[in-house]
Amino acid sequence: QVQLVESGGGLVQPGGSLRLSCAASGFTFRDYWMYWVRQAPGKGLEWVAGIDTGGGSTYYTGSVKGRFTISRDNAKNTLSLEMDSLKSEDTAVYYCAKAYGMGPYDFWGQGTQVTVSS
Repeated sequence: QVQLVESGGGLVQPGGSLRLSCAASGFTFRDYWMYWVRQAPGKGLEWVAGIDTGGGSTYYTGSVKGRFTISRDNAKNTLSLEMDSLKSEDTAVYYCAKAYGMGPYDFWGQGTQVTVSS
């Protein structure tokens, strides 16, 4: 069955860095666009970053542009999110999700908690 398993979250101080990973299985990873979305406490889901099937095109929401980098390894069926210069407002549960192109997400993982605090 389809699985997306996120890892790499934790507690980090403002200005610090974290690298999130998502291990995919149960579907043809290279056929899907992949996304990172997040949900901050008391707020709705927010799209963070997206990447096309080959990894050649990437997209970011304005608040993370220049600080976060999304990437994928189609040989290893993994998605990553490198997060630098973290801010308290980046605190959230981060989910990886898949979709056909820019269509609606059809599956997402259980999430990993990122907490930015001193």
